[in-house]
Order: sequence, then C-alpha cells, then structure tokens
Amino acid sequence: MAYPALLSPVAPAGILPSMLHWLYYAILFLVLLCGVFLNVLTLPGNWLMLAGVALYALVTHGIHVGFWSLLVLLVLAAAAEVLELSAAGKGAKKMGGSRWGSFGALIGGVLGGIFLTVVPIPVVSTIVGILLGTFLGAMAGELIGGKDVGRSALIGVGAAKGRAYGTLLKFASGFLIMLVSLIVSIPWPSQTRAAAAEAAQRNAKTH
Repeated sequence: MAYPALLSPVAPAGILPSMLHWLYYAILFLVLLCGVFLNVLTLPGNWLMLAGVALYALVTHGIHVGFWSLLVLLVLAAAAEVLELSAAGKGAKKMGGSRWGSFGALIGGVLGGIFLTVVPIPVVSTIVGILLGTFLGAMAGELIGGKDVGRSALIGVGAAKGRAYGTLLKFASGFLIMLVSLIVSIPWPSQTRAAAAEAAQRNAKTH
C-alpha cells in the first residue's frame, strides 16, 4: 500500500521513479551480499540485510515491500540468531555438558573470533578462531564445574561441532533471507506507475 506524498507527479508517470527504484534495488543487492559475507564471519549479517530492506522500503515509499514482507524477514533473522547462539550449548549438552560448558562455549566463541584467528586466510581464520574458542571455552567451563580433563575435552568437541552446525545454519538462513528480499523487493514498473498515477490524482484533488 502506497504512503502519502508518494511520488512527484511532475515527472512522467513511473519513468524517473522507476529508474531510481532500480538503482535502489541494485544498492540493496550489494547490501544483501555484504550481509551474507558477514554471516560467514558469524557477524550480524542478517540484521544488516533486514535493515537494508527496511531502508529500501522507506525510500521507495512502501510500493514494493510491505509490512508483512518485513515481518517475515524479521522472523527469519531472529530465528537464525537463536539457532546459532544455542547450537554450541546444545552440542555441549549432547555430550553431557552442564550450564558451565554452555556458558563457556558462548563466551569462548566470541573471544576466539577476536583473538584466536591463527590461520592466515581471511574468513577461514575467523571461523577457525570461533570454533577453537568455543572448544576451549566449553572445556574451561566444565573444568570449573568440576569435571575431569578428558570429559571436559569431549564436551568441548561437542560444543565446537554444534557451533559449526549453527554457523552453517546461519549462512543458509542468510542466503534464504537474501533470496526472499530480492524477490519481494523487485521494483516492478507497473507498481511504480500505478503509485505515481495515484499520487498525481491525489494531488490534483487537493488543488
């Protein structure tokens, strides 16, 4: 549904606005690609993509992307974040871990992504650091909780496996969000022309 003061009726109906909307669409595509890349680094790429689509909806006055589309994307982004954050803890619990291990895995993953990027390859180094940090964090947490070294190490391996699974899920969800965003945001010329004509009629009635 179009918003008030949608498009200037001075321009030929739909021509200039349609060109601008395709430009905005191209920019949105680049933002979505950046979001997917950030997901690989386990950074909040889904939220960047959601913000990009929301901004696109704003600058195009809601012609192409509506409330329900944004709501679906919000649910997808939130679900992906929850799955990623809980994956390491579930992996640790599957190996018999406690809250200590789950908490340690969460903290270790964050610190590992910052300080344990030991492989001199972009992206790969960050992922390795996160997995290594998750392993060490879960292991340390279980040691603090009173488990022996061998058991704590097994729980750490389970947490690292879970985190790897969560990272893959987040990447897949980000790719899905990108595809859905690109589909619902297509600036169809017919939509733009109809919105321009509606705005022109509304302005004509007010004068």
